[in-house]
Amino acid sequence: MGAAAERTEGTAEVLEQLRERIRKLQAAPRAYLATLRTGVAPFDALLPGRGLPLGSAVELCGEAASGRTSLALRAVAAAHRERRLCAYVDGPGQLYPPAAAAMGVDLERLLIVRPREVKQLVWTAVQLARSGAFACVVLDLTQTGARLALAEGKKLADAAFRGGSLLLLLTAPEAPGDGMLRVRTQAQGLSGLRVEVVRSRQGGMGAGALVPWEALYPALAAARGHVAAGMHPRELLGGGDQGFQRVRTSVERNGCGVMGGRPGRDRALPSLGAALGLGARH
Repeated sequence: MGAAAERTEGTAEVLEQLRERIRKLQAAPRAYLATLRTGVAPFDALLPGRGLPLGSAVELCGEAASGRTSLALRAVAAAHRERRLCAYVDGPGQLYPPAAAAMGVDLERLLIVRPREVKQLVWTAVQLARSGAFACVVLDLTQTGARLALAEGKKLADAAFRGGSLLLLLTAPEAPGDGMLRVRTQAQGLSGLRVEVVRSRQGGMGAGALVPWEALYPALAAARGHVAAGMHPRELLGGGDQGFQRVRTSVERNGCGVMGGRPGRDRALPSLGAALGLGARH
């Protein structure tokens, strides 16, 4: 009986320590988040609550280079500014961390997951969103050949709701998802990015806006500002007063122009001994 009593007391002590740690974590200052505002004002204005709603799933559907990934990274960066954790399920395996960091992403607070099989992508995102540990979970299905079924879309939306996370699904127009708010992205040349709500149960369907590239990429706005202020482009590249010299592609190609002879075919090969600095043998 004595040993059993000691074990009971030890267990109670451990539980009390855990409760104390939980109380301290809950008491730590942390702003309540209902939405994630990317900082791209025209995009945020289209959505309920003037931002991406936590506890829901949102699909960003567009062609390659249409800005869908950049919008997702801006949302991740917004969560990191609030000192929250995020996860990125990288289906195509093409997320470039330095580029993400340039968008404001804190790589120390980003979990990148690259499942080996396509069928594991949705399952992984569901587990991450349902855990409640991540404010934003991005699931990139582009270039994977996977098309989200309605049942899978409902699983993702349910996981986001239960975990209180924002789940961002990145898809291509030929393989859209189902069962969630959908925003279509489309590049508009030099003007910017066109975003449009094409599916919504909360209203606002059909609303669209043009997002200037400068609003999506702040570094671009800064560079254009320097040019407008009279700074020469070579100064932005760190070239100082050094002049540019255009090198003909044909010279780079074979050293003697497009019409020049090809070594070993149209003209003799150079002497190997001379190239190695060896004298003539007697």
